[in-house]
Amino acid sequence: MSSKSPDQARQAGHALDASNFFLADVRDGLGPYLAVYLLTEQHWDEARIGLVMSISTIAGIVAQTPAGAVVDATRAKRTAMAVAAILVTLASLSLPLFPAFLPVAISQGIAQAAAVIFPPAIAAVSLGIFGHAAFTRRIGRNETFNHAGNAVAAGLAGVSAYWFGPSVVFYLLGAMAIASLVSILAIPERAIDHDLARGLKEAGADKPHDAPSGLGILLTCRPLLVFAICTALFHLSNAAMLPLVGQKLALQDKNMGTSLMSACIVAAQLVMVPFAMLVGAKADRWGHKRFFLGALLILPIRGALYTLSDNPVWLVAVQLLDGVGAGIFGAIFPVIVADLMRNTGRFNVAQGAVITAQSIGAALSTTLAGFVVVGAGYSAAFITLGAVGAIGAVICLLALPETRQIADDGPRLQGKTAAPASAIAAK
Repeated sequence: MSSKSPDQARQAGHALDASNFFLADVRDGLGPYLAVYLLTEQHWDEARIGLVMSISTIAGIVAQTPAGAVVDATRAKRTAMAVAAILVTLASLSLPLFPAFLPVAISQGIAQAAAVIFPPAIAAVSLGIFGHAAFTRRIGRNETFNHAGNAVAAGLAGVSAYWFGPSVVFYLLGAMAIASLVSILAIPERAIDHDLARGLKEAGADKPHDAPSGLGILLTCRPLLVFAICTALFHLSNAAMLPLVGQKLALQDKNMGTSLMSACIVAAQLVMVPFAMLVGAKADRWGHKRFFLGALLILPIRGALYTLSDNPVWLVAVQLLDGVGAGIFGAIFPVIVADLMRNTGRFNVAQGAVITAQSIGAALSTTLAGFVVVGAGYSAAFITLGAVGAIGAVICLLALPETRQIADDGPRLQGKTAAPASAIAAK
């Protein structure tokens, strides 16, 4: 258990703000710029690009659940994030030096496997510092700074790429990585309650921390399984949309491809900021499921709108809807998992397990989209991806309970154990 002063909590909050801002560019590595770089600079076709992106995502799938278990178990969460940031950066910076298929697949696999530590670690540190009562607000703030960092990085990449070419994104990634390391290490270690960080009882409760539940809770908690299915469908629908837009833009104007991709990212990230803030401010009052359902419903609308025009201004404008859906999803995801795993001690491994499911969706998304584009064109790919999102929305509406009721059990029971694992699993 940690012993933190108000000054330590304030310092930790500011350091978390900075970490989320600078890690925004690091945690995704090259992200959608990878597709543009390989298409325009290395002249790969869409199917080959989709395959290497899927291979890297599979590496993340293999690493994700173990990464969550490590975050639950370790008290060196800051060190784990720092090492991951270094690995992601070095793997990404090696790409221009070794641009053949196998080296690219290996380097991006390493980057993806290392990056999976960030979501559970940041959420765990946030919970360990601020507790359940302030967790939704803190996650909303984390996502706000994350999206602001993405917008700034994408804006810098777009302007710089216009003057210096697509390879400038590698230098930007290196600079953000250094800043992220400083920010991570500025989080006071004593401010983190590591038992609380894994979802056990609040520090200062009237009895010691309970022992963590068995890992079987991941398979017996039915709402968690439904949520995992919905997140997998969300990413099966969402993951390939932005890379496809980037490819369409790059094919229209190779020299403007990276800059136009940056415009798409900046537009979406600017919209994500207020929606992440909205989740942090209102989700506990309005309901967690409602926000998640809204994020799913955006996907079929977005997929259909992309088919109406190839005009760059239109494509960038439609990308604003990505800001709505992804802004909500990023902020509500750890909140729902924390609801379901409250007092089980399995918060971070549950995050890892659900992120594994969504990573499977993302891996299949880029492969599916690449082959549909080659066989039937971009419009067919967007419609296919949108239909997948609609299926996820139906499942969420019919099968996922309102998890906020589980979160509310704590205050109602006045400090008693909220929603035992057996009760959650039975819902």
